[in-house]
Amino acid sequence: MSKRASLAISLPALLCASAAIAQSPQSQSSQSNVIDLDTITVTAARAERSTAETPQSIQVLDRAQIEEQLKFSPNAAAALGKLVPGYSMSTQTVSSASENYRGRDLLVLIDGVPMNTPLRDVSRILALIDLNTVERIEMVAGASSLYGAGATGGTVNFITKKAADGKPKVTINTAVRGFTQALGRSLAPEASVTVSGKIPDGFDYLISGSGRGAGRTYDGAGRELPSDGLLGQGGGDRYKAGNLLAKLGYDLDASKRIELQGSLIAFDQDPKYLTNYAAPFARPDRTQLYTGQNVIEDTKSVSLRYSDSDFALGKLSLLGYYNDIKKRFNYSTFSYPYNSQVYYSFNPASPTSPDNQTTLYSQRGGVNLTIDTPLDRILPGAKFTWGGDLSQEKTWQTLTNGQDVFTPLKQTTSAAFGQLQIPIGERITLRGGLRYEYFSLDVSDYTRPAAYAAVAANNAQGFQSFVLPALNVTGGKFDYKAWTGNLGATVKLSESSEIFGGFSQGFALPDVGAFTRRAGISTAFACPVATPNCLPANRRNVSYASIAPEAQIVNNYELGIRGSHGIFKGSLTGFISTSSKGVTFDQASNTISQQRERIWGVEATGDVAVTEQFTLGSVLSYREGRYDTNGDRKLDSALPNNRIGSPYRGMLYGSYRFTNGMQLRLEGEAFSDRDVATDLRGTRNRLKGAATMNVAFTAPVLEGEAYVAVNNLFDRAYQNPTATSVRNLANYAWGRTVTLGFRKTF
Repeated sequence: MSKRASLAISLPALLCASAAIAQSPQSQSSQSNVIDLDTITVTAARAERSTAETPQSIQVLDRAQIEEQLKFSPNAAAALGKLVPGYSMSTQTVSSASENYRGRDLLVLIDGVPMNTPLRDVSRILALIDLNTVERIEMVAGASSLYGAGATGGTVNFITKKAADGKPKVTINTAVRGFTQALGRSLAPEASVTVSGKIPDGFDYLISGSGRGAGRTYDGAGRELPSDGLLGQGGGDRYKAGNLLAKLGYDLDASKRIELQGSLIAFDQDPKYLTNYAAPFARPDRTQLYTGQNVIEDTKSVSLRYSDSDFALGKLSLLGYYNDIKKRFNYSTFSYPYNSQVYYSFNPASPTSPDNQTTLYSQRGGVNLTIDTPLDRILPGAKFTWGGDLSQEKTWQTLTNGQDVFTPLKQTTSAAFGQLQIPIGERITLRGGLRYEYFSLDVSDYTRPAAYAAVAANNAQGFQSFVLPALNVTGGKFDYKAWTGNLGATVKLSESSEIFGGFSQGFALPDVGAFTRRAGISTAFACPVATPNCLPANRRNVSYASIAPEAQIVNNYELGIRGSHGIFKGSLTGFISTSSKGVTFDQASNTISQQRERIWGVEATGDVAVTEQFTLGSVLSYREGRYDTNGDRKLDSALPNNRIGSPYRGMLYGSYRFTNGMQLRLEGEAFSDRDVATDLRGTRNRLKGAATMNVAFTAPVLEGEAYVAVNNLFDRAYQNPTATSVRNLANYAWGRTVTLGFRKTF
C-alpha cells in the first residue's frame, strides 16, 4: 500500500470514527466540558516547580497516559515516540540507536539517578524500563546541564510509584501479545505484580516484579524480522526480560524522610539466525545459524535519598547512588557494505573472529546535593536552588576473549550550580542560573585488536578488503571543564496559560569509547590481506591526545505558549539549537566527526474535550538540521538521517469513555519522507514516509480492567525510519500486533 493510500485510509478513518462517536446519544454540550488543568510540578530545575514557572518546553505523562500506552507496547521509547513531539519514533527493538530528542542525546534518569553510560553510549536503556512501576514521566526539552552531562537534546525522568498508605495494596497487569501474521510463533506473554503499603507510624514499602518474553516478530508483509537488524544492537524477538524494584522508606518526622531503593534489569535474547545485511533490507539469514553468545543485560542500581523540607536553609535533598551495568551485544559477521569492519580471524576466507562480540561494563557512583532556599525576606516569592554533584565512573568493553575494544576509562566529575527564580509582579517569573562542570578523565593504555575492513572498489566483489593491524593506543590524564548557563522567563497570560522562552546550555563529553575504538581506523594504517602485519613498529602506536574528542556545549533557544481555555488545552513551541562541536556518525566510512551544526523545529500538542466522554488530541512536530562538513564554517549539508529522521511527524487520537465504563481509543500516526543531500558529494539516503492506525478497547471486568489493543491495524508494510537510519539499510517495521490484557488493583 502506498504512503498516500495509507494516509488516505488512516487519518480520515480516525476522523470519521471520532465524528461518529461524537454524535452518539451520550454526547453532551461542549460548553460544560472545560479542561481543568491541575497544578503540575516537575523537577526540571532540581527542585519542584510548577510548569507555569518553567521557561522550557515540558511534557508530563501521567499514570493514565502510561497505562494507555502499556496496552500497545511495554517499551518506554514507543510511548515517548507517540506522545512527545520531538522524540524519534521507536526502533521497536531493545536498542535506542538513532532515537534522539530534537536531533540530540537524551539524558535518562530514574528517580533522578542517571542511567546512561556516557563514556560509551550504547543506546540500550529505554526499552528495558518497566513502565508498570512508573507513576509519571517528565520530559524536559532542550539542552540542559542541571542533572549533569549528556542532556544535549533533553532530559527524561521516570518517577516511580510511591508506596500506598495503609494495608498492602496489590496491582497486577498481565498481557499476551502476538502478530496476526503468525500468532502461534510470535506470542509474547508478560506479567507484573506490585505490592505496596505502609506500617502505621513505621516503614512504607513498594516491591514490584515483572517478566516478559517474546517469540518471533513479523512485518506487515508477513516476513520474519531479523534478531539483529541494527547490527550488534539487539533485536525485539526471542528474548526473556525481567525487572525488580524495591523501595523502603521511613518518615523520621513530618519533614524528614529517608528512602532506600534498589532495582534490577535483566534481558536475555537467544537469536536463532545471523542477519543478512545485503540490500534491499535486513532479514534473517536462514543459511547461517547464530553462533555467538546470548545477548544480555544485567543492570543493578541502588540509591539512598534523605530529604528534609524544614532544613535551616530550605528544602534539602541528598541522593547517593551506585549503578553496576553489564550489556552484551550481538555477534555479527563481515558483510560489505553495511558491516564492512569486523575483528579479524586472520583467515581471509572467513575473516570474522569468533570473538567478534562485545560486552560493555560500567560502574558509576555519585552523590547529588540540592537545597531549595526561599528568599522571601529579600524578595517575596524568590527562590534560590543550589548544590553540587560528585560522581565517579569506570567503563570498559571487551571481546568475548576478554580483549579490550577501547581504552578502559575512568572519569571523576564534580560540579556546582546555582539557580535563581524571581517573580516580577504577578505575571512574570524570571529564572536563570550557572553551573560549573569539571571532568577528570583517566585513559588507560590499550591495544586495539586487529580488524578486517573494506572500501568500495571497481572489481567483481565491489569492494577492496584490507587489514588494520593491532594498534597500541597510549592514554593519559585529561581534564575538561566549562561554565554553562540558562536564562528564561514565563509571562502569565491568564490563570491557565503562559508564554515562555529562554536560553539554556548543555555540556557533554562525546562518546569517548567510540572514538578510541576507532583509533587508526583509516587506510593510512592499512595492510594488504596477504601481509597483515606490514606496518613497521614505529607506526603501530597512536596517542589518545591525537584522537581525543572535544567536549561540546549545545546552545538551545526556544519560545512557546501553552495552557488551556475552555474545552481546549495545548502548546506550541519553536526552537533552535546550535553547537560548534556536534557529533555525527557516518555509516559509510564507520567514522565519527565533530563539526559546527544547527537544528531547528516546531512542536505542538493539543487536546479538545468535545464532550464529557469524548476527547480528541494531537501531537505534531517538525525538525531539520544542517552541519559544516568541511570546516569552512558554512552549514553546507543536511544532517544525516540518524540525527534527524523524518522531519514531519504527527499523531491524531480520539478517546471515548462510555457510561458503562468501557473506553475506546483510536490513534492515527504518520511521518514524512526525507530525501536530502547529507554531504558535499550529494549523498542521499531516502527515508520513506508512512501512516498507520492503532486501536484499544477497555472494559471493566471482575472489578478490574480488561483490554484489547491492535497496533498497525491495517497491517501496513513500511520501513521503520529510525531503525533504517542507523545504517541506512532498510529495516521493516512491525506488522499488525494484537494484545489481550487484564489489570486490577486490590
